Amino acid sequence: MSGTLVHVQQRRVVRRSLRIDCQIVRERDFRLVGSRGLDVSPEGMLVMLQEPVLTGEPVVVSFRLPRSDFWFDSLGTVARVSHGRRPGDLGRAFGLQFEGLEPDVAVFLRHALRGVPPPVPAREPRVDYAETIRRAAMS
Repeated sequence: MSGTLVHVQQRRVVRRSLRIDCQIVRERDFRLVGSRGLDVSPEGMLVMLQEPVLTGEPVVVSFRLPRSDFWFDSLGTVARVSHGRRPGDLGRAFGLQFEGLEPDVAVFLRHALRGVPPPVPAREPRVDYAETIRRAAMS
């Protein structure tokens, strides 16, 4: 056995550490719930929370990447809410998933994010103990 633990890969896409100005509006009352993005991926973004939101709540998203003239507009859904209690959290924030982003816009966003580094992990990666044991048994 090599003694190496296998870490869980929980993300489908790599997030990119990018502070961006944005406007995230709650669909039900059109209140501004966030205006500062902390990171973004072709599938969603993490936004500092200004007004309370609920997981599953629909939002309207508008943002422009730094050094770009193109505005991204999309519908989205609140995927998670972070209350800022964990060490390393920057405060209350919410993750949103883009809904209905046009395919050509998604390709443009993916291309625009190339070369931007991912955020530094705030906590230790989770260990996949079952996979670690399976690999140890096979060696």
